[in-house]
Amino acid sequence: MNKRILPVGLVQQGCSEHRESNLETSFAGVREAARRGAKLVLLQELHTGVYFCQTEDTARFDQAETIPGPSSEALGQLARELGIVIVGSLFERRAPGLYHNTAVVLDSDGRLAGKYRKMHIPDDPGFYEKFYFTPGDLGFEPVDTSIGRLGVLVCWDQWYPEAARLMALAGAELLLYPTAIGWDPRDDEAEKTRQRDAWIISQRAHAVANGLPVLACNRTGFEPDPSEKGPGIQFWGSSFVAGPQGEFLAQAPMDQETVLVTEVDLDRSEDVRRIWPFLRDRRIESYGDLLKRYRD
Repeated sequence: MNKRILPVGLVQQGCSEHRESNLETSFAGVREAARRGAKLVLLQELHTGVYFCQTEDTARFDQAETIPGPSSEALGQLARELGIVIVGSLFERRAPGLYHNTAVVLDSDGRLAGKYRKMHIPDDPGFYEKFYFTPGDLGFEPVDTSIGRLGVLVCWDQWYPEAARLMALAGAELLLYPTAIGWDPRDDEAEKTRQRDAWIISQRAHAVANGLPVLACNRTGFEPDPSEKGPGIQFWGSSFVAGPQGEFLAQAPMDQETVLVTEVDLDRSEDVRRIWPFLRDRRIESYGDLLKRYRD
């Protein structure tokens, strides 16, 4: 029996205010990953521009686009040309005054195989996403592609075990997290280490708890606060691929643009779940209180 080995690529990049330049970098990274054998390439969150959510600015809504639209169509053309699956991350204009943070999945024939609208929306200093994004309404539904069933989630979703579990219960074969996360430059080194470690641990834990590979693609570089009122964000890169026991298969540096390519054994999930049968041992009849905000 032949193993299902899937070569995957992640494009970790810095971004500027120049959309075309950002797309050129993304596309160059996708081409490099494909040249190195990748059949699935994941791009970081909102890779067509800077992380504009540091401030609340109505002019930023002009950057949103429809799906299908210019960026998704360009990604589809590239996917068809290279014969690979591409997962991108876009600022979606759904209707006037209605916008989403949306991941798109382009299959190897160039078609839009599906999309996922970010469900968990943060609202914290430097991350004012609730001003821009309506919470997703497509649920936690994997996207079927020519290379497998993809459980695509976005950034803040990565802290929620419920999201990963629901994707796993729907048959996802991989979990993918396009991300934009970094430090407040004023934090001391110990706090920075704790934050980055927590980010990595959380997603590796999703791999372990669900017996699935995880791909997390983060941006890198410093982006100043456009209002000049805040300290800006130092994105910590560190994009990685983990196997179904949380083991690192590949990891990018914190401070460099990187095209990360490695192989994922899709059949390993079956082997791992046979010895760690977490899905079998779930006590689903006792979990009703998960539907409550808090147990007072």
